[in-house]
Formats: sequence, structure tokens, C-alpha cells
Amino acid sequence: MAVLLLSFFAYLGFLQLSGNFHEVLAGELYRSNQPSAQQLALYVKQHNIKTVINLRGKNDGSTWYKDEVSESKALGVNHVDFAMSARETLSMDKAEALVEIMRTSPKPILIHCRSGSDRTGLASAIYLGKIAGVDPETAEKQLSIRYGHLSVPVISAAYPMDESWERIENGLAQM
Repeated sequence: MAVLLLSFFAYLGFLQLSGNFHEVLAGELYRSNQPSAQQLALYVKQHNIKTVINLRGKNDGSTWYKDEVSESKALGVNHVDFAMSARETLSMDKAEALVEIMRTSPKPILIHCRSGSDRTGLASAIYLGKIAGVDPETAEKQLSIRYGHLSVPVISAAYPMDESWERIENGLAQM
């Protein structure tokens, strides 16, 4: 059991150290944790990223935010702030606003939050389900341990992302 737990935490550590960068939809949508300026430049170069959607929201007082905005501008990349919390369910109004941002933003898009697991997972699932027309079961896989998302009711602080997806998934046709 100890080996299993150690392996699990080593995997989560690897995800964070590697940037938790993944292709969601080739040439269209990518996901990551908080990129450094160097990582952002690399992602733009390798994947021709045109838009960065920051799910942490505007944060003028933080070095990470200043670096991200500055690097985006230097690279000629559209930068969008969309504040979400992994600890709160996403309202349908906010989900619809996020869909509109993702639908109208120049592609490819890089979506990120702090860890690239929870908010980013929900946004990726919404993109696949609403914009790309992927079936809900496949879209929901964006909220998985593969990306570091832990989904345990009551225990997991990020469980509201799963609750949000279940509500949004049922309303995809109306969005």
C-alpha cells in the first residue's frame, strides 16, 4: 500500500514539474498548469498558440501574472482572464460566458489554472462537449486523475468541478 501511495504522489509531482501540459484537441485546444514565461514561449512555438485563457483571473500583484501578460504580449498572443474557483461550482451563466470566450478566441488555445487539474479540466470538458461536439462521457475524462484531478465527494476540495460538470453536461444542448 505504501508503494502505491508513494507512486501516486510521485506521479502527481511529475505532472506539476512537467507543466501538466496536454493536447486536448490537436491544433485547437491545449491545457497546462501555470506556465512560466519560458514554458509559455515554448508552447507558443511548438503548438502555434494564439490565445491563453487564464482561469485564475486577473492578479496584478503577482509576479506569475505580470510575467504571463508580458510574455503573451511579447509573443503576440491574445491573453484572456476568466476567474474560476476549483472550490465553488461554476454557474450556468459563467459556463456560457466561458463557452463564448473559447468559441470566439483565436485558436489554438492554451487553457491553464494553477495546477492544470481542476478548473482546467472542467474548462476542457466544456470545450469538448459544447464546442467540439464530443460525447459527454469522453469530455468528462478531462476531469480525471490522469491530469491530477482528485474526485472524492466531501474529501476533495475540487469536487465542485465534478458537480459543475454534471450540471453543465445535462444542459449542454441548451447552451
